[in-house]
Amino acid sequence: MPIISRGFHGRRPAGGHDLPPGQYETHDFPVLSAGPTPHVPVEDWEFTISTESDTRYTWNWDELTALPAETPTVDLHCVTKWSKFETQWRGVPLDTLFEDVETAADYALVHSYGGYTTNLPLEDLLDGKAWIAYGYDGEELAPEHGGPARLLVPHLYLWKSAKWVRGIRLLLQDEPGFWESAGYHDYGDPWREQRYQGD
Repeated sequence: MPIISRGFHGRRPAGGHDLPPGQYETHDFPVLSAGPTPHVPVEDWEFTISTESDTRYTWNWDELTALPAETPTVDLHCVTKWSKFETQWRGVPLDTLFEDVETAADYALVHSYGGYTTNLPLEDLLDGKAWIAYGYDGEELAPEHGGPARLLVPHLYLWKSAKWVRGIRLLLQDEPGFWESAGYHDYGDPWREQRYQGD
């Protein structure tokens, strides 16, 4: 008698979602941060895109939230191995913010209130792949999850979706951010399990 019955291919997560390698499904929303949670009043909040030639494009809170918003439903994958399916957000697509930005840069370094940074190829912020999110699950985005606004780049590990986002600096050459300088992968694709340098 076989130990495993015929047709058994392992357990699939509830709802039929595929998990990236090494991940498990959670229904919670764990809170992980590299430092203390900054509390940024919306009246003091500002977001800036700075080009490689130091041209600056800036939005305050009222200007950002007046832009056309989207409500993406996306799966999240954390490098600490949890995945959360069908999370619901509200925010402004980066495509909207980049409409008038002229740049020859290929890379971006994202900056947060509190000093956190992370690097991404610019193409991973465009073409419907990323948002400045200020709402979660029908509510304002809580500070512990990056409120008042965070970057949302769901196709990469969650450390790339910088909480408490305040700006993006465009670069001609890649420059590592906080976790990347500590040995995390420069790109962070969950489906290729790019957790650390060399993965």
